[in-house]
Amino acid sequence: MSQKLIKIPFEEYMSPGSVACPGCGGNLSMRYTQKALGLNTMIVIPACCWSIIDGPTPSSVNHVPVFHTAFETAAATASGIKAGLHAQGKDDTNVMAWAGDGGTFDIGFQALSGAAERNEDILYVTYDNEAYMNTGIQRSSATPYGSWTTTTPNKKERPKKNLIEALAAHHIPYIATASVAFPDDLIKKVEKAKSLRGTKFIHILAPCPPGWKTPPEITIKLARLAVETKIFPLFEIEEGWRYHITHESSGIPVGQYLKPQGRFSHLTEADYETIQRDVERNYKILKMKEKMSKEISAMD
Repeated sequence: MSQKLIKIPFEEYMSPGSVACPGCGGNLSMRYTQKALGLNTMIVIPACCWSIIDGPTPSSVNHVPVFHTAFETAAATASGIKAGLHAQGKDDTNVMAWAGDGGTFDIGFQALSGAAERNEDILYVTYDNEAYMNTGIQRSSATPYGSWTTTTPNKKERPKKNLIEALAAHHIPYIATASVAFPDDLIKKVEKAKSLRGTKFIHILAPCPPGWKTPPEITIKLARLAVETKIFPLFEIEEGWRYHITHESSGIPVGQYLKPQGRFSHLTEADYETIQRDVERNYKILKMKEKMSKEISAMD
């Protein structure tokens, strides 16, 4: 993917004045994603913050058809809608499942894995705020090590689930990470996914001021720091094995990202060292995968 910046589309496909919290990364994620997809789109939303943000019929904030479904069924419902559109000869309509981390990493993973194994022609996007924010900030498997939640009142002792690698094992056409702090990268990745057939998955880090215990005005700063500290690197995977880093992280110390967040206020220097070590290791692994991908591609 070229590193040349693109112009963010001017058109808006969401109405202003949604009920999202101030500084909501998930709200901005949807705005950018819809700019890339356009009006010929249908969205499936399971139980999550966006069930509320979208608003009640007929006052949906989105300008495209939205189908609300059960917590665990986003991928299955999107697959069925795509099959129905195909039966009508409407193969050019984008069908996007849009779910939070709870409905993706946990409750919806079975349906997502099934859709990926079948290579259903859908785009699945998770806006990841790293907990069950809509129901009270409970821990999910996307919650990072050390984080406070209402169900981990001391700190979460387990690392965040590596969902990207789990989906890479399904060998689907396209997987990518994205951030609201890098809208050009996000939009390019959605446009690329839109051009492909089969299952596409995009993982957007979406800061949540209430759940992260941060002021709303630093949402974009935090999203950028997550990338630059290597905690949330930006990359893409094609066919499960071709890795490409789309933004080289600068390697800012992880403390600069963690310390402004109240959910990490209890961490010790030893915790910071543990997280820094794990982040450096994981980024080295990612770099090695990118290098091997290029070497294998050159052999083909």
